[in-house]
Amino acid sequence: MSGFSQRLGDFGYAAGWRLARWLPESAGAVTFGLGADLAVRRDGGGVRQLRSNLARVVPQADGVELDELTRRAMRSYARYWHEMFRLPSMDHKEVSRKVAQSITGVENLDAALAEGNGAVMALPHSGNWDAAGVWLADYLGGFTTVAERLKPESLYQRFVSYRESLGFEIVPLTGDSSAMRVLLKRLRENKAICLVGDRDLTKSGVPVKFFGEQTRMPGGPARLAATTGAALIPAGCWFTEDGWQIRLHPRIRVTNRSEVPAATQALADIFAGDIAAHPADWHMMQKFWLSDLEAGEQADLGEAS
Repeated sequence: MSGFSQRLGDFGYAAGWRLARWLPESAGAVTFGLGADLAVRRDGGGVRQLRSNLARVVPQADGVELDELTRRAMRSYARYWHEMFRLPSMDHKEVSRKVAQSITGVENLDAALAEGNGAVMALPHSGNWDAAGVWLADYLGGFTTVAERLKPESLYQRFVSYRESLGFEIVPLTGDSSAMRVLLKRLRENKAICLVGDRDLTKSGVPVKFFGEQTRMPGGPARLAATTGAALIPAGCWFTEDGWQIRLHPRIRVTNRSEVPAATQALADIFAGDIAAHPADWHMMQKFWLSDLEAGEQADLGEAS
């Protein structure tokens, strides 16, 4: 991405935060929803990829049903961005209270922390994970997550400031082992970390089968659990009509590094169950399955297998 495109992107995000705070909530929801509908009509690359991904999730859908699902998924994605831009100015205690009314499986997190080795919570790109984070920060007094080092630096700092304002501790993902050291330290302090765990099409990704096809997912959540004895807890997020539903699943047992592939496959299976039940709230607009990659990209991954 060129420097101009990066600056333009930073300006767009800044404008989104200002617009969402300035507009009344109902007007903002309508505006973002119309933007989603426009994106579907334009049928750009991201929308086409989203439709292709959803076709794997709901293989029984015919063309008309898949078009409608894609429209609903884009509206769900727009809702996420509208809520994300509004969250800094919302009453975080009220957001936490609303999440607490519908969240299930909190006993799994409580049991993990009672053991004293921390908790690794892994979740897919679904629903509003920032709202879930507001609840978690309130419930535990904070938690730690990682953030990709976006460019330009001003955009990265904008996102860091945003999530820190919600009570998250942000560790930059810099490509070296520094982030891992911080995460290990937090788990040994019996704290919680949250990691997005449904896409890693790199040489370090762990091969899994997802909706019947091969892909790769991050091995970090399972590796952290295996290294520290922390509980690996899958989490699901999706929207309700006027709020959010969060599910904390029972822990996946992983006691050593040799169990990382099986634990990552178990994560994939749980993610798939939640996504199949709420496909419109899975915001995956990038290539996800290995079969979608170009031949050269697949060959590069194959060299690492």
